[in-house]
Amino acid sequence: MKVIKIGGGCLKDGQAANAIIELIAKRGKGDVFVLSAFYGVTNILIAGIEKALESETNIALIINGLRTHHNHIIKILIQEDTPKKQLSRQLGDVYKKLERYYYGINFTREATPRMQDMIATFGERISAIILSKTLVTRGIDSSFVLPEDLGIISDGKFMDASAIMDKTRQNLGVWMAANMGPKKILFIPGFYGVSEKGDITTFGRGGSDYSAAVVAVAAGASVLEIWKDTEGFMTADPDNIPHCKLIPKLTYEEAAELSYTGAGILHPRTVEPVRCAGINIAIKNTYNPDAKGSLITPDVVTTPTVVKSVSYTSDVAVLKIYASGVGARYGILSQITKSLAMAGINIKSVVTSQTCISLLLSRGDIEKGYKSIEEIKPSPYRKSAVVTDVALVSIVGEGLHKNRGIAAKCFTAVSDANVNIEMISFGTSNAALYFLVREESLDRTIQALHSIFFDG
Repeated sequence: MKVIKIGGGCLKDGQAANAIIELIAKRGKGDVFVLSAFYGVTNILIAGIEKALESETNIALIINGLRTHHNHIIKILIQEDTPKKQLSRQLGDVYKKLERYYYGINFTREATPRMQDMIATFGERISAIILSKTLVTRGIDSSFVLPEDLGIISDGKFMDASAIMDKTRQNLGVWMAANMGPKKILFIPGFYGVSEKGDITTFGRGGSDYSAAVVAVAAGASVLEIWKDTEGFMTADPDNIPHCKLIPKLTYEEAAELSYTGAGILHPRTVEPVRCAGINIAIKNTYNPDAKGSLITPDVVTTPTVVKSVSYTSDVAVLKIYASGVGARYGILSQITKSLAMAGINIKSVVTSQTCISLLLSRGDIEKGYKSIEEIKPSPYRKSAVVTDVALVSIVGEGLHKNRGIAAKCFTAVSDANVNIEMISFGTSNAALYFLVREESLDRTIQALHSIFFDG
């Protein structure tokens, strides 16, 4: 049995969903599919929270917009009137429930994390219902089950939960033994689980990949397949390097590092559950399902240059905190990180010297982060500053730290491209070297690195 994750990028509209349905019907019997919401729906749901807070009259518009969006898809997937009407009634109950949550937010004037998580899961619920019903109308044994009914148990942390694997494995084992057959196709909404108290908790944005990994491990799958509209992991972003090449095999750590620095193939947390279970992850292209794709395994496959890929993200900014002897004074870093944590801000990386602490944050968090540390009284530092026009670049390959000359080759190539490096992090990972450059120098940096490691 396989567990297969289908992302929103493969469910962009009715035509794309129909192609996926045909692929599932042909290849998916006996397998479990973990679904994202249809493309753009989660953003609509989350934006709807603010609109519901603004005015009660917005709520009907939100629900009607979602209904219309999904009806366009259903019109292409299901031709017969009777099953279409049955599905419409089933979804009508879902929309009514969602509508009540929006009205609750408007009435209380508060969108709690609990309520935000509940609302954010409706896209996945709806996509599971639609795809399952579509296959049934085509004479295929198909059903869906919600994570709360399946028993995907989380640690209860709203908006960034993790699965409790022992309990989830036990629950799925019982359910699958009683309900799953060799020809059945099962759909499970991704992105969330349920706490032991019964609260719906999401695994964070992009968390459907992670929930698919949880299901794969708990169900004892032979492999976790991630169906994408791309070939797999590449030696660079094709937008920067059109002639980049497919990476046929990666380790868990290489895949996680590439995911962290912008390769939107996989959520970085996906490797956590499967690494412990030794389950491979196969990236498959839905437009060319017989293509090789990328395989993520525990086995290290070393290339002649050691480096597997050059990756980057522009979703970074630096918060700099200046103080004398920060490396020798205890408590400063603790105060700062505590303040950021209280503001709900994730720290990507920390680099310190005797006079400055540099914190790498998401660009969207930088202003909020700056304001949060300014509120620390008494101030433990002399001054702070923000740097936003930077990008984080990485070269990724298992064993980088053990091979002499890789870093020198990297930085020589960047220097020859007339690019100045702002900050370096090396040695914290066995599979990656990170550094910051100015955003205006990013294209030259990527081209120089790809040329030195892959075009020689």
